[in-house]
Amino acid sequence: MSGRQRLITVIGIAVSAIFLLIAFNGLNPAAVWTQLQAANPLPILIGCVWYFTGVFVISLRWQSLLRSVRSVPIRELFQLVCITYMGNNVYPMRAGEALRVALLSRSRNIPIARNAMIVLLERLFDGVVMVTFVVIGLLFVEVPDERVRTAVNILAPAFVLVTATFFVVALRPELLRAIIRIVTRILPGKLSQLIEHLGEDIIAALGCLRSPADLLKSVVFSYGSWMLEASTYWIVSQAFNLGVDYPTMLLTLGIVNLASLIPASPGQFGVFEFFCILVLTTIGIAEPQASAFAVTIHLVIWLPVTVAGFVFLARRGLGWGAITHAGDLEKEAAAAS
Repeated sequence: MSGRQRLITVIGIAVSAIFLLIAFNGLNPAAVWTQLQAANPLPILIGCVWYFTGVFVISLRWQSLLRSVRSVPIRELFQLVCITYMGNNVYPMRAGEALRVALLSRSRNIPIARNAMIVLLERLFDGVVMVTFVVIGLLFVEVPDERVRTAVNILAPAFVLVTATFFVVALRPELLRAIIRIVTRILPGKLSQLIEHLGEDIIAALGCLRSPADLLKSVVFSYGSWMLEASTYWIVSQAFNLGVDYPTMLLTLGIVNLASLIPASPGQFGVFEFFCILVLTTIGIAEPQASAFAVTIHLVIWLPVTVAGFVFLARRGLGWGAITHAGDLEKEAAAAS
């Protein structure tokens, strides 16, 4: 790990620690432990299994977006998505994303730039979904705490602006080519050729948006996958008798994931709990109950897929070193493509 990566890691851990301290400041641990002991384990176990339905639909979305570049079996993509989540959950700087780009590029000979662009496209789709969930949640759920609305007012427009700009460029490849030509004119020869080559790879990857059928499927899969994850939240909430409805879980999921923009430790520990507890307490859920739920749902969406990702990675003959050296794997795949 380079000095810069170490610095980012330390900052992320510090941010998580601060949010954990704020989230649980003044809380009675005994009261939270009582809530955890009283929880019904059946909804928690169901939530652990049900969560993978959302992972599968995310894999379908990836397959749809990749179709313009290469046809890849859904089984392979499902395993790679689990590996991605595992890498993001245990190692800083979203190493899982780099790992899946490298592994798929190496196994299917897909150019790194095209593969990485599709990953970026997925994140933008996710951003649109989160903003939608927050808007829907605020329409149906009374949230009097101004901190929640302030966070949404700051984060949501940023996502909308970036996403709108991206789709304008994606849907007009000639505009992107014009921008690339302007850039390459002022660059030296070899660098100019590299940028031009990367630009064409990016335009090719964005071809998945220019087919109405594939675009529609990507949108449906994006909303479907996150709606399934929100239903996981709702299922687990039954273990604690929170008495919340589905729109509340959409709002909670949306705000928690928008807050992932904040740099923190792997798995967003601290940030996740803080915003989850914040949303639930502002609608009247007792803090010990909200805290017990936040800790539990975080483990439900973190632990099973992390274990599955490790298993799938091991089946490929790779271990922990593949996560820590994901960047090297990317370079190796780029050299081979």
